[in-house]
Amino acid sequence: TQDGEGLGEFTSELTGLNPGTIYYVRAWATNSEGTAYGHLENFTTEGELPTGETYEVTEITSTSATSGGRIIDDGGVEVTARGVVWNTSEDPTVDDNEGMTEDEGEREFISELTGLTPGTTYYVRAYATNAVGTAYFDQFKFETHIGDPPSVSTRNVDNITHNSAVSGGDVADDGGLEVTARGVVWSMVEYPTVEQYDGMTDEGGGTGQYTSEITSLYGQTTYYVRAYAENSAGIAYGEQLSFETYYGFVQDIDENIYYTVMIGEQEWMVTNLRTTTLNEGTPIDEVTDHGAWAEYGEPAYCWYENEGEKLADVYGALYNFYTVETGDLCPDGWRVPLEDDWEELIDYVGGQSIAGGQLMDTQYWKDLPETVTNEYRFSARPGGMRHNTDNFLHLTEHGFWWAYGYMPDVGPRFYWINYEFEDIVTNGLEENFGFSVRCVKGDPPKDPPLHIMK
Repeated sequence: TQDGEGLGEFTSELTGLNPGTIYYVRAWATNSEGTAYGHLENFTTEGELPTGETYEVTEITSTSATSGGRIIDDGGVEVTARGVVWNTSEDPTVDDNEGMTEDEGEREFISELTGLTPGTTYYVRAYATNAVGTAYFDQFKFETHIGDPPSVSTRNVDNITHNSAVSGGDVADDGGLEVTARGVVWSMVEYPTVEQYDGMTDEGGGTGQYTSEITSLYGQTTYYVRAYAENSAGIAYGEQLSFETYYGFVQDIDENIYYTVMIGEQEWMVTNLRTTTLNEGTPIDEVTDHGAWAEYGEPAYCWYENEGEKLADVYGALYNFYTVETGDLCPDGWRVPLEDDWEELIDYVGGQSIAGGQLMDTQYWKDLPETVTNEYRFSARPGGMRHNTDNFLHLTEHGFWWAYGYMPDVGPRFYWINYEFEDIVTNGLEENFGFSVRCVKGDPPKDPPLHIMK
């Protein structure tokens, strides 16, 4: 400051100082001989309350909401606490509130208001505390919902057929209100609702798990399904799942059902054959003894490790080639695939070098290449083999399927997929190996396969 001239006392105003800051000060006076300074003093300016703002209340439910705030200026003193306070009466404070938070963040913070009462009016405001005291920012008023829509998830789709499937849901939370309706909705268009759907079920009310039958579907069609649950606050939907129906089905003489898919212009079964009777009614001999199997010269079948009850539905039966060459193994109108049938399939899915990976099921294998997607839904499963000298081998590792024909100078033709590779290979072996059979739609050849090797 410059406070005039002469002797005696004078008073100076120190302005433009920062709050909460240490300053050093001394008086001065100047004459013709120079400038002299008084004794050095120091002082600390006082701090101020913080300034800031409260964020509007969002994500309001029956028992919770979200707010928060931002500190614009700390008042020159470190802010030691920040958060929001709320109450059912106006102007809540840190000493008079129904709830408060103490949040982290240098300037901005988000606060979760919990434990609220449904259908109640609340007042909320952000606060910040420094050494000077606690400041409160803008106040907002909000009302909790009387109740919320339910919380529901969609159950995985299974038991898929050519015209039906099974799904369902799980109502984990009723939203504080009675659940009056629940079920699933499905459509060929994504995100079906109870107002726009191809089909829906009504499984009554309440919470917990439920199962729904999805019916009257078209074959080989992609559908989208969601669970739903309704209370007086609204309708909630579970996550959307998709599934594809099979093209059709065929039944063998033993009344086993096989679902089918169209791949290109071919219709294939999607599981291995498990009939124990030729389609003209002759029972096929089940041979369990390995020594007998190795010498057997007639049509025969077995289950892997003779565990039919455990493995039949997943892997099907293993047949010797004498059964295949009868021409009567597959249901009427179907056949054990010829070499041409296999090669047409392999070419359609991308060629020999990748066909194995394209045709493998995404389950049951010991391990899978990362590229396996079962895109064409052929669902090849690793049923292993019955060796003519080494008994049963390679379940979950390899799949072997007979073809209706012979490889010249080698033996009956088969196709082989190995879990370690993505290709599919063909070769020939003796008639008394036991391999899986996958049927393709079409009449069997009139003549038996030519025994070139004989």
